[in-house]
Amino acid sequence: MSTIRVPQDDEGGRLDVCLARLAPDHSRARWQALIADGRVQLNGNIVVKPRTVVAAGDAIDYVIPVPTPTRMVPEDRPIDVVFEDDEMLVLNKPAGWVVHPGPGHEKGTLVHALLHHCPDLKGIGGEVRPGIVHRLDQDTSGLLVVAKSELAHRRLVEMFKERAIRKEYVAIVFGRPEPERGVIRTPIGRSDSNRQKMSAKAEHGRMAVTHYEVVETNGQISMVRIRIETGRTHQIRVHMTHIGYPIVGDAMYGARKQESKALGATRQMLHAETLALSHPITGQDLEFFAPMPADMRKIVAAILAGRLPGGSAKEDLK
Repeated sequence: MSTIRVPQDDEGGRLDVCLARLAPDHSRARWQALIADGRVQLNGNIVVKPRTVVAAGDAIDYVIPVPTPTRMVPEDRPIDVVFEDDEMLVLNKPAGWVVHPGPGHEKGTLVHALLHHCPDLKGIGGEVRPGIVHRLDQDTSGLLVVAKSELAHRRLVEMFKERAIRKEYVAIVFGRPEPERGVIRTPIGRSDSNRQKMSAKAEHGRMAVTHYEVVETNGQISMVRIRIETGRTHQIRVHMTHIGYPIVGDAMYGARKQESKALGATRQMLHAETLALSHPITGQDLEFFAPMPADMRKIVAAILAGRLPGGSAKEDLK
């Protein structure tokens, strides 16, 4: 059991607010849960209401339960590590990897590989997805940051929530977006007609903001650089389809399977290229870059050469 004394500055404040300020390793929401669970005492008496008022000099005793270790079995699979220290890890995820376990993906996920690479991840941030603070779709490649400590996990989650992390992607889309630089602002929510899909026309959705700029184009396919302010599910894929320029290879939202096949695209041509953030513990400014994988580079080379890959004629895509 640990004990802290309420300072004068917290006189008349709430118990959960006081704890979150004096013991910042845990979020206010975490303290609220611990209080409700009877793990906090005020002057020797158990309290269960986070809004309990504290006074200067009060003694707060608390017990932090040992995290529940994950039951997942670590798997020895290679990880492309871009950066790593005691608090966080940045990796370049290949296309095809599911980030965390879910229906139909109980094994072989990125989390299973992370547990082998970092055994101490067990119990961090929840049992099912330890250390994970954001995700990439299975067939999206690129940069992903993982927390290696509880404090780093909490701060990274807060940074994503406050939009303090810059994420830039590169995508290959059908057509030549007009205008060539723009901002897409629409709500995104579950499709009313297909609950497996997201939609920019859903009746109930959350606002999403996507910035895009055409980098290269041959008129029929274009390389686009994208920055997102929000992180809604399938946001980039939904937004590019919404404005009429679906991502090449996107079977769910693109609906141009034959054209994608002709280009040699076997997955959505979307890659998380740049990740910029302040270190969650030291505050140091960090920026990471992961070059496009070979399948995307091949198509971009064709754009630059003014031709289409795969030996297809331009008429095939008209």
